[in-house]
Amino acid sequence: MNKKNQSSTSNKYWLFFTVSICILLMVLSLLTAGVNGPLRGFANYTVIPMQKGINQVGMWLSDLSDNFETLKDARAENKALQEKVDKLTIENNNLQQEKYELERLQELYKLDQNYADYEKVGAHVIGKDSGNWFNTFTIDKGANDGIKVDMNVMAGSGLVGIVTETGPDWANVRSIIDDSSNVSAMVLSTSDTCMVRGDLSLVPSGEIRFEQLENNDHEVAVGEQIVTSHISDKYLQGILIGYVSEVNVDSNNLTRSGYITPVVDFKNLQEVLIITTTKADKNGTGESAQ
Repeated sequence: MNKKNQSSTSNKYWLFFTVSICILLMVLSLLTAGVNGPLRGFANYTVIPMQKGINQVGMWLSDLSDNFETLKDARAENKALQEKVDKLTIENNNLQQEKYELERLQELYKLDQNYADYEKVGAHVIGKDSGNWFNTFTIDKGANDGIKVDMNVMAGSGLVGIVTETGPDWANVRSIIDDSSNVSAMVLSTSDTCMVRGDLSLVPSGEIRFEQLENNDHEVAVGEQIVTSHISDKYLQGILIGYVSEVNVDSNNLTRSGYITPVVDFKNLQEVLIITTTKADKNGTGESAQ
């Protein structure tokens, strides 16, 4: 108990001593202002260094405060710049989308001009079956827009497929790559007819198959255009399907078959053109056959 009291008393004395020294130094600083002599020299070695130390600490605290303010301003500026970058990124993405849409519309316009003899209406693709390919899909135009079953559908540079079902404001389309699709076609340069058959297993290679081309004296070379034929029941004549990529003589030596590179990208369809006249309408029969 006595040791604790003694320690407490000793601490009080040291505190009193330290405070007294500080007060003395302050008084000396005031008294020696403008005075020369021993006190001045003593102050130079004691008070002035202490003042310098205090001033340096004050300057350090001031710089630290300024640094905090600078950091705060930098963060605010960085946030504002990031917001501008995000805004510009969104605007750039929108411009890119508009650019691609314009290119697609220009492509459709060119296609429309190439088949100017046919009345057409544009539509957007709004749905498709599961899978990577647009072998069957839905568009946003239907009976209310004059769309009917068996109307031919185009995109890219030629034939996509045919309308198979309609609703008031929608229609389903079966493309020529679908396994159930059969299109009566012909070689444009020779008018020799053939059958273009859908086969989804071939689509990843970028090809579709043609068959039943007569093996005659007419040469059919790689790059020949294949178009819809005049004898097709559902497809209007002369719509480009694709270009011959391979042709072979069949084992019966009577016919030839091979592959076509289609002129439509069946992995990316967004807009299409529908010819509003069916083959049956054009023939005046008012009905269609398979």
